[in-house]
Amino acid sequence: MWLSGIRGGKALVKAVGTARTICVLGGTGFVGERCTSALVQRGYRVRIPTRNRERHRRLLVLPGVELVNADVHDLGTLRRLMQDCNAVINLVGILHERPRNGSGFKKAHVELVEKALEACLDCGVERFIQMSALKANAEHGPSHYLRSKGAAERVINNLAGEHIKFTILQPSAIFGPGDSFTNLFARLVRLFPVIPLVKPDARLAPVYVGDVAEAVCAAVDDITTAGNAYQLCGPDIFSLREIIAEIAKALGRKRVIIGLPDSLAHAQAWLMDYVVPGRILSVDSFKSLAVASVCTENGLAALDIRATSMRIMLPTYLGPEDHQRVLSGYRQHANR
Repeated sequence: MWLSGIRGGKALVKAVGTARTICVLGGTGFVGERCTSALVQRGYRVRIPTRNRERHRRLLVLPGVELVNADVHDLGTLRRLMQDCNAVINLVGILHERPRNGSGFKKAHVELVEKALEACLDCGVERFIQMSALKANAEHGPSHYLRSKGAAERVINNLAGEHIKFTILQPSAIFGPGDSFTNLFARLVRLFPVIPLVKPDARLAPVYVGDVAEAVCAAVDDITTAGNAYQLCGPDIFSLREIIAEIAKALGRKRVIIGLPDSLAHAQAWLMDYVVPGRILSVDSFKSLAVASVCTENGLAALDIRATSMRIMLPTYLGPEDHQRVLSGYRQHANR
């Protein structure tokens, strides 16, 4: 039985009396885990492929979650995963690659989307949600990352056709507990009194992971989002220097932040890319910072989601290792 409701003046279509099954590619990642939790709360069954089921068994405590050992780059495997699914959410994304010629980004961001859409068509899956990136551009993106994300959007527009109703989400930098963005800089702030910073004036509008998860669920729930792309940004625009200052403030540390000229910053990125294992910065991510990651349209508002301030959330998960403080922050956010 299907029930149509209204949210923000838009038709909201939900399944009643039977749980729908959604396949989430990238469901074990930082954003994926938050999306999975949000989907389960809405009564969906969630099927998540993973390369190592045992490593992510904690997800099985969520009712309706199915973890499957699978290679998502194999078309036959994708077909099996998507059997009986009502929708597919693709959250797969990488920030670094090996080798460093763009082929890793192409495989993860473009070729996977091509195979996933083919599997959707073969299995009769009519709904596809794509996590892209703000300022993704297949032709003019300054980095392999942004060009490959843009190429994936182009593939979706070309291949989805009338048989697959797709929605594209384009977030700025995503932050929250367990991220590789603010937590990475927090480690540097804890270790060093002086922070040398590449692209200190780069502009971002960091978006909270909980808001991104809500946007994913809104796209799944609301068929009127089909065919649209939504830019996802937080309420505030920061320079990278200001973000580091906010992190230092949340940690109760005073730090000197020194902006590096591009020539020196590029050399540092190259060194970390080729010499330092587990690099913090790559040449490709350095190039991505050349474009302002800020929204021209408020996609969260269009989805009836109020954007969460990074200034409010940072102290809830950074700072002293105080479990109760983190829980208190979650409670405060839930009751906003």
